[in-house]
Amino acid sequence: MLLRNQIEAMSEELTPSERKLASALLSDYPFAGLGTIQNLSERTKVSAPSITRFVHKLGCQGYQEFQRRLIGELKDGQRSPIDLHRSQEAPKGEFLRSFLDRVAQVVSATSDGITEKQFERICLLLGDEKRAVYVLGGRFSDQIALHLSRHLRPIRPHVYHLPPDPDTWPEYILRMRSRDMFVIYDFRRYQDKLEKMAETAVAGRGVNVLAITDKWISPVARHAAEVLAIPIENGTVWDTYSGAMALTEAIIARIGEQDWNKTKARFEEWDAVRLDQRAGDNDT
Repeated sequence: MLLRNQIEAMSEELTPSERKLASALLSDYPFAGLGTIQNLSERTKVSAPSITRFVHKLGCQGYQEFQRRLIGELKDGQRSPIDLHRSQEAPKGEFLRSFLDRVAQVVSATSDGITEKQFERICLLLGDEKRAVYVLGGRFSDQIALHLSRHLRPIRPHVYHLPPDPDTWPEYILRMRSRDMFVIYDFRRYQDKLEKMAETAVAGRGVNVLAITDKWISPVARHAAEVLAIPIENGTVWDTYSGAMALTEAIIARIGEQDWNKTKARFEEWDAVRLDQRAGDNDT
């Protein structure tokens, strides 16, 4: 189990000082634990002996082992298909059936780290028409971001998918207003430009970032108001985004159902304009 998950699982058993320490570690995970024990102690106002007792509860022999585990998780978050091929076996037997079974397990496990309360809260935020919604993803996950934006546009106004060219991003930053939503997909082999974009949007415009990432947690999460960590491993050298896509489609469906009469009216207006445009194209 990841240290993050262990800390979250034992939250009810922690002392007040340990809860303060856990909050600091989780708010800037895993980076908060990579400095010296003295720095962590000064920042959290928790004594070094208390920090040592805390890491013992996590099954670590000491603070150095705690840091080694954090570093190991960071390395896992940067593993390439070549790295994965050294340690994983491809499905045996009937490849297609075996592969799809593994993907089904990933989709099934996607909700394990997301509470229904958090899911509903995020859908309410993304469905709030007083907030614009901006979406962006990484090299491959940007296709899921595009999927989200294309399905949200007929449901609600002010949805913007940022183009892949970073030179155009300042225009979108300048459009953003306080309380707007910025959804960023970022999975392992994280991209520095996405974290920088999140940092700029939060610091300069006061937006709310939703980070959709994996269990190793993208650096984007350091600036996020909400983090959804979902499984991506399927036992092959290729990570799967099937869980991310299923989650995205669940978000789309939930937002559409929040006020179906309003959604229906928007769809009717949308289709009327779209079909009229098609008729115009046919005439030319």
